[in-house]
Amino acid sequence: MERNLAVREFGRTGLSITPVGLGTWAIGGGGWAFGWGPQDDERSVKAIRRACELGIDWIDTAPVYGLGHAEEVVRKGVAELSHRPRIFTKLSLRWGADRQIFHSLKADSVRDEVKASRKRLGVDTIDLVQVHWPDPEPDIEEGWRALAELKDQGVVRHIGVSNFNVAQMERAAAIAPVETLQPEYSLVEPAAEKEILPYARAHRIGVIAYGPMGYGLLTGAMTPERVARMPSDDWRRRNDEFKEPRLSRHLALARLLADIGKQHGGRPPAEVAIAWVLANPAVTGAIVGGRSAEQVEGFVGAMTLRLAPEDLERIQTFRAEHP
Repeated sequence: MERNLAVREFGRTGLSITPVGLGTWAIGGGGWAFGWGPQDDERSVKAIRRACELGIDWIDTAPVYGLGHAEEVVRKGVAELSHRPRIFTKLSLRWGADRQIFHSLKADSVRDEVKASRKRLGVDTIDLVQVHWPDPEPDIEEGWRALAELKDQGVVRHIGVSNFNVAQMERAAAIAPVETLQPEYSLVEPAAEKEILPYARAHRIGVIAYGPMGYGLLTGAMTPERVARMPSDDWRRRNDEFKEPRLSRHLALARLLADIGKQHGGRPPAEVAIAWVLANPAVTGAIVGGRSAEQVEGFVGAMTLRLAPEDLERIQTFRAEHP
């Protein structure tokens, strides 16, 4: 499974991207249903600029992150860069005046979302727009057709999907090619490796995986005490993976990753967790969230980390013993 991690062909898009991209879910801040708690915008801007300084050449965001705020922060973060990264965003999750989130894949909604994202991001053309969720499912064809039309018009360069299963990708592909896929994939949530990733590889669909560090569980910094101290508006407090007995399993895995990292010159467990995701031949890149320049510095080395066969075997043994 050894691969060149310097840059990777992104499916059939014609793009080549670094194996790690910066995720911006957390920098959207708190105050909405799936926020990560309070976040300082200046720290976010520094994280974006540091990521680009260290060689990351793409950023993944979404309108719903902070209800528009993350896209605005991304615009500020890249504004003064001499070499701007590619920006990937999404659509289908909207919100009303009451800040309650709802799903829409109606054609008018797709067009409105792309227009709003272009304004918030300060760009005429968005590098990649992805359908965030296949919901409402009966409207997949309508939404995908509208997005394909926007690509034909030149306001979107590439189109992809996120959280789609194989059957849903095939429905979309009957209208226009699915260029990219964004699935959740990590040692905490590896289900995509059963059907979704093999399908993407067989059809040359570029894959950028989200959640590679298990939302902090595999960084080596998570503890039961830290979970207990999470802000009330941090969505992770409600997630079963952060509760027993799952929490203890994941923390034990993080310790194994730390031990493996020591064998690679003291690499942090976060980098090992990301490198494991990148070792899957179907995966083009991993989306890694960073809320500060220091956090970015703690994972960017994953772009050059290759796990040895014996490392992968140790991880697989743990998975078999702790399903």
